[in-house]
Amino acid sequence: MATRKLTGCSLFVALGILLPMLFHLFGLGKIFLPMHIPVFLAGLLLGSREGLLVGTLTPLLSSLLTGMPPMVPPIAQLMIFELGTYGYVSGKTREKGMNIYISMVLAMTAGRTVTGIVGWGLLPLFGLPRFPLLFPFTTSLVAGLPGVIMQILVLPPLTFALERATIYIQGREHEKVG
Repeated sequence: MATRKLTGCSLFVALGILLPMLFHLFGLGKIFLPMHIPVFLAGLLLGSREGLLVGTLTPLLSSLLTGMPPMVPPIAQLMIFELGTYGYVSGKTREKGMNIYISMVLAMTAGRTVTGIVGWGLLPLFGLPRFPLLFPFTTSLVAGLPGVIMQILVLPPLTFALERATIYIQGREHEKVG
């Protein structure tokens, strides 16, 4: 992995740990899904491999360093799969030249599908009842709907602005646009 991509991954993981802490100070963490933001940005700006890396490391490191998300019940484990999928799919679809809005919706759908499948199998291992496979598309989605809307409205323009202002453009290194 190139030094610049490694630096970008490190920055996005750090943001993925710090943003939730900031949002939770005001009780907005579960509503605005702040950990998702840097994961999507990593996938969209750095690519699928880096998005997967940021998506899997962020909830794990955040849990170990801050206790959020918790390991028991297995919220952190579910988020590792969910965010890893977000990062990978958003990056892969952008690498294929797909529209950024479609990329985000596909990534959100894939991540919630993976969460439903993994949660259905994982929760009983912790002595917890299975939630319905569609839980990530119903109750969970409704609770985080403001965050989903904010992500769809804010992240594409932010991604375009960062692409123009930085050296990260889907794995190709470019100098700053002057």
